[in-house]
Amino acid sequence: MTDSATSVFEADLPTLDYGLTDPPQQIYPQFRAAQQAAPVALGPIGPEILSYEMARTVLRDPRFVIPPGIHLSAHGITSGPLWDRVTRSILNMEGDEHRRLRGLVSRAFTPRATARMHDTIGTVINELIDDATARRSCEFVGDIARPYPIPIICALLGAPREEWQQFSRWAEDIFKIVSFDCDLAAEEPVVLAAWDEFDAYIDTMIAQRRRQLTDDLLSELIRIEDSGDRLNAAEVRMLAFSILLAGTDTTRSQLAASMQVLCEHPEQWALLRDQPELAMRAVEETMRHSPSMCSTVRSAGQDITLGELTFPAGTFIVVNTYAANRDATVYDDPERFDITRAAPPPILTFGGGVHYCLGANLARLELSEALKILAARVPDARCVGEVPWKPLLGLSGPVRLPMELCR
Repeated sequence: MTDSATSVFEADLPTLDYGLTDPPQQIYPQFRAAQQAAPVALGPIGPEILSYEMARTVLRDPRFVIPPGIHLSAHGITSGPLWDRVTRSILNMEGDEHRRLRGLVSRAFTPRATARMHDTIGTVINELIDDATARRSCEFVGDIARPYPIPIICALLGAPREEWQQFSRWAEDIFKIVSFDCDLAAEEPVVLAAWDEFDAYIDTMIAQRRRQLTDDLLSELIRIEDSGDRLNAAEVRMLAFSILLAGTDTTRSQLAASMQVLCEHPEQWALLRDQPELAMRAVEETMRHSPSMCSTVRSAGQDITLGELTFPAGTFIVVNTYAANRDATVYDDPERFDITRAAPPPILTFGGGVHYCLGANLARLELSEALKILAARVPDARCVGEVPWKPLLGLSGPVRLPMELCR
């Protein structure tokens, strides 16, 4: 700590007083007030970064690391087979091994490679809309958002269509890892059994691709090589698991959140209908204004001083991207929802630095195509009834979203 810096725990910082089950909209007035006083506030589980510039700095600074097995620790699981498998995934890695894997995998996640999914995305969302419009109403979360990403991930990996339901069942069990709605210690055997089945299936696919490469992500992961370095079968399997875990619930929750805010602003929904070229801007603005992923966590790997504040080694930090994406010093009129914003600063919802989301291009394509097609096919869609949200911490977003579809 420098002579002029003060520990975040000793500085006169604003205090946030909210419950761990409170949704983001309920807490936002506290964030806004605290943000006007300081870039950091003390929240219920530790310092929260509120300013855009400091949040971006922390996300890019490798001295701030992802705490290993953070969701498992919340359930009291700090060792054992599930702990070992989760903490060895790329989602929890740091240092040289992480840089090596990201360097190799990024070659398979180019915009060109992602664009190959365009037709599959259109087919999946149109089939879901067909079912909903036949009833002229739907519960958007369960009827459209929830089933949407799994068939796309399966197609991305190269699994045949008839296996999509099996992938969905595996995903439901494996996702208990990141859920706070179950007794994970009791469910651990169920999670491990589903994970074993998923791994065995992927191993069979890898063996098939090594005999005959095709045009899918697994084949790309097998093909990629950098100065003689290649991924082994265990690494390809682990990456397939990470793609399933990171790319499913996030897309589901954000699609529902984006749909809600667009329908609550009918003039913006009409703009998207009439100008489908605004779809990608709509994704950026809905993820800025109404993100389902509202925060990410870091831990100070050593004493770290930023400006006049020092974060002692081991400090658990919440990077509050929900607040940062509404920082009035960076975004003009940040509470205004406007899909025509011209060249706004990049959102922080996908993270930053060495942990920037590898699947960001795919997520943007999935969301933009879904919203564009929905706006064209159900231009008079509207929300009806209450739309409760999950808590700010973890993965938020609507629990349910009842809608009327007038076409």
